[in-house]
Amino acid sequence: MKFLDQAKVYIRSGDGGAGCVSFRREKFIEFGGPDGGDGGRGGDVIVECVAGLNTLIDYRFQQHFKAKTGVHGMGKNRTGAKGADAVLKVPVGTQILDEDEETLIADFTEVGQSIVLAKGGNGGFGNAYFKTSTNQAPRRANPGLEGEERWIWLRLKLIADAGLVGLPNAGKSTFLAAVSAAKPKIADYPFTTLEPNLGVVGVDGREFVMADIPGLIEGAHEGVGLGDRFLGHVERCRVLLHLVDGTSEHAGQAYKTVRAELEAYGAGLVDKPEIVALSKADSLSPELRKEQLARLKRAAKKTPVALSSASGEQVQETLRKLRAVIDEAKDVEAAEAMPKTSVEAWRP
Repeated sequence: MKFLDQAKVYIRSGDGGAGCVSFRREKFIEFGGPDGGDGGRGGDVIVECVAGLNTLIDYRFQQHFKAKTGVHGMGKNRTGAKGADAVLKVPVGTQILDEDEETLIADFTEVGQSIVLAKGGNGGFGNAYFKTSTNQAPRRANPGLEGEERWIWLRLKLIADAGLVGLPNAGKSTFLAAVSAAKPKIADYPFTTLEPNLGVVGVDGREFVMADIPGLIEGAHEGVGLGDRFLGHVERCRVLLHLVDGTSEHAGQAYKTVRAELEAYGAGLVDKPEIVALSKADSLSPELRKEQLARLKRAAKKTPVALSSASGEQVQETLRKLRAVIDEAKDVEAAEAMPKTSVEAWRP
């Protein structure tokens, strides 16, 4: 399935049905009077978060969604039926933005959430509504109100506990494949990963979700390479695993390049907890490994981990560190979500 994380969509709710002008005409009934019914309400445009989706590919082939018009009123005081709603189904992690791509309308983080984006127009009144003591045979009815229309943006941000960042060919996809059942494309050339990948990682009997995004290069925030548009998929992560290629010319410079792009992107990525690791450690000589670790430590101002996805060196230890940070972040979120109670003792 092709991955699509952004789509522009046109929506329009249904118009209301028109009211009816009708009079009761039956044998032996001298004064029938007006009996025109009201029009039905137009359909709404609803966005619903559902399970089983992980991409917005459905909106690649259909960008216009229109709800049905309400049914017109009929004689014998029959009200028209409501128009059918137009329901847009999106995966968890989808954001709905206004046409300016900045105003956030909704953010779906759980299955079952929904929002009415455009309400259908009200149905028009039939002539029975206008009957009064002085106007007992009205010959007027209202047309239905028009529906609403607008353009919106759907933007998907994958929900994962941990995110992998680094330069191209830093070993991110290899690491994800080694610790999960995910099967990302792996090759010995840059930009092998062209779209984000998710994997469920298990460590010590517990699981968490890890996201791998395409590599960043210098100038990514200006559109160089694949740009930084995929960084949105690690905005929701609780911790970042920054992989630095041990076979690169200078590990410290490689680390600073990615950090500069994260800072230019913003969205609080540079403030997230980060674990720094020197990848491909199995292919380094002891002297080069020591030198690269020292360079990386000076640049990151923290002690890095030397790991190898091929040999499994320090892989489980790194996963345990990620798990610990994730648990700590969840505890903080749970504490903040708890309602604050008064500490004063009860008195009669």
